[in-house]
Amino acid sequence: MSVIDHDAIALSSPRISEAEVGDYFALLKPRVMSLVIFTALVALAIAPGHFHPVLAFTSLLCIAVGAGASGALNMALEGDIDAKMVRTANRPIPRGKVTRAEALAFGSTLAFFSVLTLGILVNWYAGALLAFTIFFYVVIYTMWLKRWTAQNIVIGGAAGALPPIVAWVAATGSLSVEPLLLFLIIFFWTPPHFWALALFRSDDYARAGVPMLPVVAGPDATRLQILLYTIVLVAIAGSPWALGYFDAVYGVISLLLGAGMLVLAANVYRCRERTSSLRATRKLFAFSILYLFVLFATLLIEVVVRAGAPMIGALISSSFA
Repeated sequence: MSVIDHDAIALSSPRISEAEVGDYFALLKPRVMSLVIFTALVALAIAPGHFHPVLAFTSLLCIAVGAGASGALNMALEGDIDAKMVRTANRPIPRGKVTRAEALAFGSTLAFFSVLTLGILVNWYAGALLAFTIFFYVVIYTMWLKRWTAQNIVIGGAAGALPPIVAWVAATGSLSVEPLLLFLIIFFWTPPHFWALALFRSDDYARAGVPMLPVVAGPDATRLQILLYTIVLVAIAGSPWALGYFDAVYGVISLLLGAGMLVLAANVYRCRERTSSLRATRKLFAFSILYLFVLFATLLIEVVVRAGAPMIGALISSSFA
């Protein structure tokens, strides 16, 4: 009589996934995705010429799905890091709701179809740029930079800054100065934003073995880098107005927002006592999100006003005719 090995049967049995729809949605990093969608939408809005609404929607959808795919692949590759950090320990993979293999399959499928759809339905130039963006975030940033250099956020920030360029190329089939300026704004915004987070989460990063700047170079060096990058950011953010691409409204808003960023960054640099330092870095981190949103929203509003001005003028003229 043969002996039944129940443990062997259990190991060989297919795993029943415990994941729910919400767990797979969380893999997409929806907060990051919302920022990607918004910056890409602004690039589509300011792009010259007529872009069919269906193609515009398709482009935004593909860029959003590509961003979500990057998030899922990032989580699949960083499950060991996420499990050690308080901020990320509740993500689906550390909680055991989704396996690494499931996240890899999910992310890879989304990445493939987002690039393919954008290439076929819109243009292959945009599709290739989206593929490069996903590759840069997953391979260059997640697999290499994140674990090996304190400059991970600086170089890796290029991935988060590329969606406006992808959107512009989708709409026009070419590159121009405007999307490059949007790229530079997001690129130089990324270090102050994430280093502020890293300052008050440095214990998390140290425990996970991630060489973030505060862990490697210390908090004082990080504070100085935040201030320097903020100065460059404010200068670049005002350049679309200085170069004549947008009106004085954008210029004034960018200067006011920039002044707020500079004051908060200077406060982070000045405050060295632990309690006041934590308070200062949290304020800068929160304001930096508002800063980028309002800056891009101003660009979007200017485009809407410009488009609506001729129509309003025609209505006024007709009413007095």
